[in-house]
Amino acid sequence: MRQIEIAWQSIGAKVRVSLDEGRNAQLVEPLWASLPYQTLQGHALVAGDCIYHVPPAHDLLHAVPDYKVDRKIQPDGTVFCSAVQHLTIKYGDLTEPMPTAPIGSVVPEDLDALPKIGQMVWDAVHGNGAPILAQVRRVNGESGHGVRRMPTESARARDLVERISAETERVLIEPTDELIAAHEGRFDTGAGTKNSVLTTLVCINGETRPLGYVSHTGLVRAARLTDVPLSALVEMARILLVKPTEFLGYCGLNTLWNLTQEVVAVIEETTSKEDFIALLSHMATYTNALGAWNLQLFPWELEGDTWTFRPTITRSAHA
Repeated sequence: MRQIEIAWQSIGAKVRVSLDEGRNAQLVEPLWASLPYQTLQGHALVAGDCIYHVPPAHDLLHAVPDYKVDRKIQPDGTVFCSAVQHLTIKYGDLTEPMPTAPIGSVVPEDLDALPKIGQMVWDAVHGNGAPILAQVRRVNGESGHGVRRMPTESARARDLVERISAETERVLIEPTDELIAAHEGRFDTGAGTKNSVLTTLVCINGETRPLGYVSHTGLVRAARLTDVPLSALVEMARILLVKPTEFLGYCGLNTLWNLTQEVVAVIEETTSKEDFIALLSHMATYTNALGAWNLQLFPWELEGDTWTFRPTITRSAHA
């Protein structure tokens, strides 16, 4: 049986995961091929007691699982993978009944450690704790870190894939200077009406997450799983990618904006759907890694323990 080890050295913890050998092979195989890697460890902010991270496994974007379950009612220790490049471990109560594809489970002897690990990750994400990195490898395999380069046909696409991959390898394990500047309220363009910072951070997060989860991922899935012609895919890429990344560039994420402009220029000239898929897949992984750091760096301490909802708009009795 194939097993992986997820270690969090900064908190002195690790678990082993037995991978499912019979189901959801389209998810298990790309994950296995991506090992070893390191990545920022995240925690669910809405769904309850689960931790997740972004694995640099590009083929997860278009993988079609053959088996899904309601993750809310699965045993603690169940491990899931999804098309938004999340490897998720359930360790307690979940509130979101989302159909999700299981790929394995934490080995029984490591289950008792999960609640403590989950709490420490929560404290690191939602509190003021230091970021926690997950180091993922095959059990008894070598440790390391890297992003697999997808094959391309043109030299120009190959060069761009290499540069996106290099950026991704960095951002999986540390925030970019651009993200740090934004979260410190340093916007060279003057972004942030009346010198506000939180408003811009909300907009950065609100644009980055759907850019990776929906736009990049949707384009990859359409290219790989449908017969949509390349010309239509390129036009959709222009529509879906340029405007939000131009805005994010204005908010300080210039590398994302510059890479997007280069990607669009290359796909406008290519006749290869494989080059299109490779470029958009690598951009999805890069963008999803940026999104993970947005959540890690966000000033959650502003919420506080006594925050309550105070509606300011009332509906007329005659409405």
